[in-house]
Amino acid sequence: MKKIVLTGGGTAGHVTPNIALIPTLKKYGYEIYYIGSYEGIEKKLIEELNIPYYGISSGKLRRYIDLKNLSDPFKVIKGLAQARHILGRIKPDVIFSKGGFVAVPVVLAAKSRRIPCIIHESDMTPGLANKICIPCAVRVCTNFPETLEHIPAQKAVLTGSPIREELFHGNKQKGLAFCGLNTSKPVILVIGGSLGAVAVNNAVRALLPQILDKFQIIHLCGKGKLDTSLNNTKGYAQFEYINEELPDLMAAADIVISRAGANAICEILALRKPNILIPLSAEASRGDQILNAASFEKQGYSIVIQEENVTNKILLEAINKAYANRDKYIKTMKQSRMNNSIEKITGLVNEAASRKHK
Repeated sequence: MKKIVLTGGGTAGHVTPNIALIPTLKKYGYEIYYIGSYEGIEKKLIEELNIPYYGISSGKLRRYIDLKNLSDPFKVIKGLAQARHILGRIKPDVIFSKGGFVAVPVVLAAKSRRIPCIIHESDMTPGLANKICIPCAVRVCTNFPETLEHIPAQKAVLTGSPIREELFHGNKQKGLAFCGLNTSKPVILVIGGSLGAVAVNNAVRALLPQILDKFQIIHLCGKGKLDTSLNNTKGYAQFEYINEELPDLMAAADIVISRAGANAICEILALRKPNILIPLSAEASRGDQILNAASFEKQGYSIVIQEENVTNKILLEAINKAYANRDKYIKTMKQSRMNNSIEKITGLVNEAASRKHK
């Protein structure tokens, strides 16, 4: 049986694409292992799937001055030794890395043991962790056409992001019933998320009377960000976060308003949902969401409003435009080269695994 080690962690975005690959990897006969951090979000998510999990030491590599810069390199060196030992025991045919700093020692260890490694870059420009890993990789998968310019041509492949299969099997009626909504008006799904959710939440809530005149709203507003004064508002359902019901809520949505995290917008694209993106500002991030959103707008998938430009008038106009032109957006998304991501990536995995045995 072929063996693969998956790695990546730190945020859910570095784990869920790996999880999305697992059913297809099993179908191709792979024995799957996971290397992550000791107590990161990836540990809980992977152990729930009964995948063998190995925790290693990891440290963040920072571009700014911080006292932890003195200790974290030693954590990375320790993690490299641990990863090298684990890979020596498992003897995998191939590594797939979704990124995050825990992946760096795993990829470096794979290079030292001559195990082919495929990495995936979610954002428009590679982050520091993947910049370190790219020279060690045989292939680099990307979400955006523009990213290909930042990667050696012989390694770069436009694949899009692996999307969890269950997202494609949502039930619209179940989603509406779960939220106490009906089919009388179209539905807007607002994904405020966690980081920086307040700006999106406030913009939508400030417009509730005008929006609810034509639409219904499902609002995922983030932990601790419910507005209880709106609990009995007809046509408006709010939740801190949703897990199992998310496929049904996505199925119920006619339009999506979201931040522009790479995995989130790739899910929106895969599900063909006309959307409005409000990227996290450069002040609150390294600016990757702004670049992600710009790419989607350029390709005709999205309407983009910069956070500092959000006004009641602009947001309402965008909502009406997205809905009026929904068929055009859906047609354009269907033509995307970022479709069939799982089959593309597993094809690269098979190619790399075969290379090891030659």
